[in-house]
Amino acid sequence: MPTLEDTPPSGTALSAPRPRRGRRLAVVALALGVVAGGVAFVVTRIGGPSASPGCTATVGSRSYPLELAQAANAATIAAVGKRDGIEDHGVTVALAAALQESKLHNLPNGDLDSVGLFQQRPSQGWGPASSLIIPSYAASAFYRALVQVPGWASLPVTDAAQRVQHSAAPQAYAAWEPEARDVAQVLTGEVPSGLTCQFSTPTTTSGASTLTNAVTTELGSPALGAALTPARGWTVASWLVANAYAYRITAVTFAGLRWTPSSGK
Repeated sequence: MPTLEDTPPSGTALSAPRPRRGRRLAVVALALGVVAGGVAFVVTRIGGPSASPGCTATVGSRSYPLELAQAANAATIAAVGKRDGIEDHGVTVALAAALQESKLHNLPNGDLDSVGLFQQRPSQGWGPASSLIIPSYAASAFYRALVQVPGWASLPVTDAAQRVQHSAAPQAYAAWEPEARDVAQVLTGEVPSGLTCQFSTPTTTSGASTLTNAVTTELGSPALGAALTPARGWTVASWLVANAYAYRITAVTFAGLRWTPSSGK
């Protein structure tokens, strides 16, 4: 079970727990429990040292910097894919498409009536703009279209993405395939502990119900409060890390490793 934090978080990655040190801080914390084998996390209001905000996805010697919003959007794309039963190759295709179309930014507008992560067009039957600007909706819409492509799972990334997107630059997705594949491996649990995020925790809190609703919407079940397989656990843990800034999460623990957002000691 997670416990309330009473010292500044230390470390910027999912790493082995460290002894507590430093001065005590006044905190307002909301501990959300899990069973053994699940992902533990703590939502806290806490002061701490400043840190350069951002995330990094790492696979072997390769690493990719992401802004906090980009990491959260990428995690949503991966989580929705796993929720909807999409093969990991499909997550790679979706990430490559979003990297090309929006650089993983949830754009309020674009060419003609395009909106969102995938620059989907309401006039082309993707749905209302008010829905397409919701990352989880946009991702699910992309996957629904992808699985309608005959043989999509065996197509090259750029071909599968083009069959969905119908872009004027059909080969453009290929340039993003290496990054998309590595980020997908990190966010779907193929590569454990591959995502690090660093930031100075804001002084406002996010309610438990808000976070729980987001987890249920994007990850489905089981996610919290249940024992998880390693791959599923790393998917959930990575989602929590990627969304930690938005939901004021100050600790994520899984498989004996612990992440906190600040570089303070």
